Amino acid sequence: MSEAEQVPASAPEAAVSAALDALNATDSNGTEALNATAKFVATPEGTALAYGSLVFMALLPIFFGALRSVSCSKSKNAADMPETITSRDAARFPIIASCTLFGLYLFFKVFSQEYINLLLSVYFFVLGVLALSHTMSPLMSRVFPASFPNKQYQLLFTQGSGESKEEIVNYEFDTKNLVCLFISSIVGVWYLLKKHWIANNLFGLAFALNGVELLHLNNVSTGCILLGGLFVYDVFWVFGTNVMVTVAKSFEAPIKLVFPQDLLEKGLEASNFAMLGLGDIVIPGIFIALLLRFDVSLNKNSRTYFYSSFLAYIFGLGLTIFVMHTFKHAQPALLYLVPACVGFPVIVALFKGELTEMFRYEESSPEEAKEDSSESEKKDQ
Repeated sequence: MSEAEQVPASAPEAAVSAALDALNATDSNGTEALNATAKFVATPEGTALAYGSLVFMALLPIFFGALRSVSCSKSKNAADMPETITSRDAARFPIIASCTLFGLYLFFKVFSQEYINLLLSVYFFVLGVLALSHTMSPLMSRVFPASFPNKQYQLLFTQGSGESKEEIVNYEFDTKNLVCLFISSIVGVWYLLKKHWIANNLFGLAFALNGVELLHLNNVSTGCILLGGLFVYDVFWVFGTNVMVTVAKSFEAPIKLVFPQDLLEKGLEASNFAMLGLGDIVIPGIFIALLLRFDVSLNKNSRTYFYSSFLAYIFGLGLTIFVMHTFKHAQPALLYLVPACVGFPVIVALFKGELTEMFRYEESSPEEAKEDSSESEKKDQ
């Protein structure tokens, strides 16, 4: 959900991990609004700038994450292998997310908030540095000149010896990756010490982009199950209880994008933020990325379903903001995003006569792709 909130400039903001379990926490905690005690009245210009910036920032990881997911699905590098979400995973996702959310709620009620958030800050510092480094890596490859001395490295951990030796970790990287890691670490220290909203957003964008890139739905039906379940989840926890708001007030980690509504008055030291949870970006984003890969599979040099769902996301997010300001109440963004992101492409498929083909489209998991590749190599030999 999106909303305006008043948070001190030193307060931490948002968090999400690239892994499936972390995304459970993201959707559970990244979509709440905290304006119950806000006294700041934003100017129309400040409000427009804040929400316009949030919409723009939300579109970046979806667009570029979807493009990178296409090459990611064809990658043979273990570090870039996507995590495939099956229909079984999708059906369990809202239940796991609900348990995670309620567990955090009880956790903050029982234990000291200060120590919990200290632990979370260190945890998301590590995740944020890795996510931002992975996000920057393709860009750095283009920035560095061809003459740059780019040495190759390999991090290898094995278990056992001889024929029973088993690889635990096998990660290949180069000098450019180390430069990215160094830059990301500087941002991480900045976030850890200052909790500045710009550092928060850099981590948040990196988390969201990695989520859209590396989390793959195996088919459209799975996407519909996932979005439908989280549609109910979001509505229930926002309108039915105060759990989300309580967790959001206590949870200090980068799980949302923020932008100050008083930026024009106070500059970079502004402290009255509008926010958008990463769950409202990543969850629709992985469905939009799936539709892009479906477009690619059609071999028609067209991106009809990707652009229709992308425009639907913009419409749904705009509608969320409009309803929120009309009724002056926090809104679950998935209430508007899910019907838009699923409905628009389905209508397009009906008009084009490709609805059956869309729902029959199936992506193989990385393990299945490896087996198919090895089988084809054996046949060639």
